[in-house]
Amino acid sequence: MRTLKITFACLLLSVLSFAADKYDFIVVQDGSGNFTTIQKAIDACKAFPESRVTIFVKNGTYREKIIVPSCNSHLSIIGESADSTIISFDDYFDKINRGRNSTFYTYTLKVEANDFCLENITVENTAGPVGQAVALHVEGDRCVFRNCRFLGNQDTVYAAGRFSRQFFTNCYVEGTTDFIFGEATALFENCVLHAKANSFLTAASTPEDKPFGFVFLKCKITAASAVDKVYLGRPWRKFAKVAFLNCEMGSFITPEGWDNWSNPANEKTATFQEYQNTRAGANRSKRVSWSHGLSVAEASIFSKENIFAPLGWELQGETCWYQLTK
Repeated sequence: MRTLKITFACLLLSVLSFAADKYDFIVVQDGSGNFTTIQKAIDACKAFPESRVTIFVKNGTYREKIIVPSCNSHLSIIGESADSTIISFDDYFDKINRGRNSTFYTYTLKVEANDFCLENITVENTAGPVGQAVALHVEGDRCVFRNCRFLGNQDTVYAAGRFSRQFFTNCYVEGTTDFIFGEATALFENCVLHAKANSFLTAASTPEDKPFGFVFLKCKITAASAVDKVYLGRPWRKFAKVAFLNCEMGSFITPEGWDNWSNPANEKTATFQEYQNTRAGANRSKRVSWSHGLSVAEASIFSKENIFAPLGWELQGETCWYQLTK
């Protein structure tokens, strides 16, 4: 038994030594890394670094309300595994109690920094079905979320920032009402959206001068067993833009597809589009007349190069790298 313990200890030291060479900081709850909390690791990062700073987070549930401030640009936070590296908190609208804008203080993780990357991590708001309760609040430009899980109910992901561009790839997002909302230009590629209640998937507030709002490319929309009436979206602000292309949609998607948020005037300004989606929920024969099916030529505009223009956006780091011009 003593030999086994020594062997395990040596193996752990070897792993941590390798990780120390690869990452700037390591977060481990048992104290064997540089920090025991993610926020302390962020606070230790250099402000406005010339090269990417990377934090590695070992498996565990980190009960923290985290802010990545604007000074911590070019930061990557990489989890050991998406299912077992969890950032968790439980703030919600009434608990915050800061007036009509309380929603925007309920986040579990808030990203103000540009050029941020999150990978292999779950971010959850565990408040339950008690109203607005944000898991991820992201305002930064050129932010990437790869192989992450965002769990909540109402308002799970707030994609914010008038001039912000955000990329979600191979992620899982669940919620009830408006669980992806905001004004950012955000591309969700190969993601799963899971509706936990009869309500609305998206609530975009795209600025009038932006060519793209929320774009869902090759995503899969799923739902809980009792769910049978889910709308693809409604306009939080009148120039909302949302597009679903080559996505799977189950029969729980309501035939109308879209809602005008009880304001017929929104039908003249919102842009809701679909292209070659599949399964029963993709049937457009009974869609609201003011939504649009795209032609092949129109759909071709929805490329990463166009969505994230200007070209040349590079996201660097050994485990978080993407170059749109390739």
